[in-house]
Amino acid sequence: MTTDAEIYARTTSNRRLIADFLEALDDTQWQAETLCAGWTVGHLAAHLVQPMLVGFGRFFVVALRYRGDTDRTVDHFTRRLARKPRGELIGLLRDHAADRVNPPRVGPLGPFADTCVHLRDIARPLGLAADVPVEDWRILLDYLVSPAVAPALVPPGRLDGLELIATDTEWRSGSGTRVTGPIEALGMAVCGRQVARKDLVGWT
Repeated sequence: MTTDAEIYARTTSNRRLIADFLEALDDTQWQAETLCAGWTVGHLAAHLVQPMLVGFGRFFVVALRYRGDTDRTVDHFTRRLARKPRGELIGLLRDHAADRVNPPRVGPLGPFADTCVHLRDIARPLGLAADVPVEDWRILLDYLVSPAVAPALVPPGRLDGLELIATDTEWRSGSGTRVTGPIEALGMAVCGRQVARKDLVGWT
């Protein structure tokens, strides 16, 4: 059983990894589209610092303006933070890497999931191999396939009738039609990234 303390530590490590990765990108890559529709690399960098800079109270107040629409509220803050200079955003990600964020419903695993998935949301379209450790994907997938997972991460029914099997490490879950492939692709597909399905066998 992975403890909250370990999740926080892994999230911190991943934020620092992402900061180093972002710093190595050129200006064209910084402006490139990601797997998050409508967001560039700069937007995702802003999104990754949002939980540490925007408290729940402020988020709740703005959410009221959007009639409780979480996605629109997140987009609101992301686009405003994305106006900051690139160096400042990367610096904020480093400075706040060790911040312990515990959002309602998802807890520490929510920010942890963001570091795993959003790094690949950036790197995949750029054709880059940057990724979190394999063990992080095992931990995340154990959570994503559990009954306690938040619907915002994995809508009910998405994994029904599927047996997921990683081909590059020891991990499997579920029953039914076999879906095999790298654990990163499994994690991305489980989180709704359609492009990752091309790296899997059995998920049509």
